[in-house]
Amino acid sequence: MNNTTGFRLPRPCLPAPGIDLKKWAVVACDQYTAEPDYWREVEAEVGDAPSTLKLIFPEVHLGAADAPARIARIQQTMREYLADGLLREHDGAILVERTVHGRTRRGLMLELDLAHYDFRPGSTSLIRPTEGTIVARLAPRIEVRRGAELELPHILVLIDDPQHTVIEPIAAARAGLAPLYDTELMQEGGHVAGFAVSAAAAERAMQALNALADPRAFAARYGVPAGTPPMLFAVGDGNHSLATAKSIWDAAKSTVGPDHPSRWALVEVENIHDPALHFEPIHRLLFGVTADVRRALADAFGPRLSCTDVASAAAMRERLNDVNDVNGMSATGGARHVAGMIGPGIRFSVLELADPPAGLAVGTFQAFIDNVIARGGAREVDYVHGDDVLERLAVGERCIGLHLAGVGKSELLKRVVHDGPLPRKTFSMGEAHEKRFYVEARRIR
Repeated sequence: MNNTTGFRLPRPCLPAPGIDLKKWAVVACDQYTAEPDYWREVEAEVGDAPSTLKLIFPEVHLGAADAPARIARIQQTMREYLADGLLREHDGAILVERTVHGRTRRGLMLELDLAHYDFRPGSTSLIRPTEGTIVARLAPRIEVRRGAELELPHILVLIDDPQHTVIEPIAAARAGLAPLYDTELMQEGGHVAGFAVSAAAAERAMQALNALADPRAFAARYGVPAGTPPMLFAVGDGNHSLATAKSIWDAAKSTVGPDHPSRWALVEVENIHDPALHFEPIHRLLFGVTADVRRALADAFGPRLSCTDVASAAAMRERLNDVNDVNGMSATGGARHVAGMIGPGIRFSVLELADPPAGLAVGTFQAFIDNVIARGGAREVDYVHGDDVLERLAVGERCIGLHLAGVGKSELLKRVVHDGPLPRKTFSMGEAHEKRFYVEARRIR
């Protein structure tokens, strides 16, 4: 264990032998929030079988009238699964292998110390968010976690390990590791397997993590002044879940003592240099649109903005690829943000904005979206993974879709170190079906 640098070896709970793991494992609760049919299909596939579906709150149900009763059922099911022996505690790190579309990415299950995590803007903590935290989104998650016996992690945390010193040596010896779970995943989720990491291999990984956190090595890696507080862990996925755990810990720490299990959070650590790890943009989908969005764009940005209609979604994507890159610069030079717009109806356009007010296109257009909603021009916005999903949903009645570029993974951590968290929902570590599926749990009471 290491209580001074923000991490320790975990004690996760795994499903007991005999459980159907394909029904047990379901995708992260914050996915498919605009697609209730997906979650109905999951419910039908799971049926009465033991499943993490019954231990989480899919956010497609946020705002539903039965939310309090749903939360009570989740917490009761946790107690029942523990009492019935459906979860068995495992002591030690786990190597996770996730394969989707022929790519296998690898991660290491650890526990992070929430005392070393600060999700506020300007954070200089050892564990930092990569994107802005929407504090208003924490309340329903806090209600789920408060009083829960277990946490189920979909948090993916990134390390910057170009020499492959932490996870890859363990993966290289994977043939000698004891298997813990191995299953195909539902709904085109691919395959996941977990392996027990020996104490000796885990200790070497801990030493390698400490080396990455060395202040001198950190300053050299990012070109920052000597003495700059290092960032070892950057939260790539699940920042709001980790922020929820932090909020619960901060509220309880004065009464439960420093060794309480709620001080820690179970996460999967991945190396940003893993070639199987890829980033995707997160698009915006506006519902209940009553405003003339094109007129609102013209009013907001004036002659700096051009809006060009194109024949199809494919033509829109092709045009975006021609003129935009992840650095927010146009192909011809100069600061320029580019986005696609879909709707109203079957209409596709390309937006180009010169001299944008934000560093990334997502920041520029998110501020515009927030203003439209604040003025009553749209009911709400959802954050959509996948070009095809956006194109299918955005042509619906009173909908508008904004197709945005993501940020390249090669520049992500440097941007976070130098500029702080990126605008909320800037990027996604893969598309929705590639997100983490729940297998492990951990006691937090």
